[in-house]
Amino acid sequence: MKKFSLLFLITVICYSCSSVPITGRQQLMLVSDEEVLNLSLQEYNEYIKTAPKSTDKTSAALVEKVGRKIADAVEVYYKATGMESLLAGYSWEFNLINDSQINAFCMPGGKIVVYTGILPYTQDETGLAVVLGHEVGHAIAKHANERMSQQIALQMGETTIGTLLNKTSPTIQTVGAVVYGLGTQVGVMLPFSRKQELEADHLGLILMAIAGYNPDMAIPFWQRMSQQGGNSIEFLSTHPSDNTRISEIQKEIPEAWEFYNAVYGTNKKPANNTSKPKTNENWHF
Repeated sequence: MKKFSLLFLITVICYSCSSVPITGRQQLMLVSDEEVLNLSLQEYNEYIKTAPKSTDKTSAALVEKVGRKIADAVEVYYKATGMESLLAGYSWEFNLINDSQINAFCMPGGKIVVYTGILPYTQDETGLAVVLGHEVGHAIAKHANERMSQQIALQMGETTIGTLLNKTSPTIQTVGAVVYGLGTQVGVMLPFSRKQELEADHLGLILMAIAGYNPDMAIPFWQRMSQQGGNSIEFLSTHPSDNTRISEIQKEIPEAWEFYNAVYGTNKKPANNTSKPKTNENWHF
């Protein structure tokens, strides 16, 4: 029986893998999108009811404008690659909240919050595109779903697969509480892994390029953030080191320009970057 259970678990895991758009990284998905959305929306809706929305109409409008352009970039990419079906379940929402924390966060399904405290670092529309591209990157990569799945996989040896994957299972609720920090401060409830953070950087860079923004400007934004120190900025607290982040982004900028040129029919090149572009034959615009 034990051998059968082990074999069954391995089989379930093998058939529960999916891949992240653009990067192609394989990831474990044991929880349905519906379950993830239900759990995350529960917390998000409670938060947004009382969150102090910014009265700065100009900045709020800019957050909405840039967010919509990044969301449109997702649609452009998905349609170009024949993945329109993956857009089901997304309902994009972009809110500017009056909070001095230097932070932003994203919920599954496209619910994104930007705190006013980060605006002095974004400085302009392109800087804001770096932040919103990063957060939308988390959403389309389904990083929250992946985190829940990883937590569940750790518990597979203690209970049956049927109980774990039942949508009414207490285990799903418990894992959801771990991932989303239900009942806690929302701004810190999605501390993704460093691998996921770097991946969100990568995805965000591509999306901002498709949206028409200069991907070179991601570097000065992260440099401004790093000058303040990760220990004092929630947005950086669980993120890779500044040097690692900037180094990886520099490597990925040529690829972002490839996407930009493919969409806009230009032949622009990255500034002060000699890295060899990555060629991806799976996308055509």
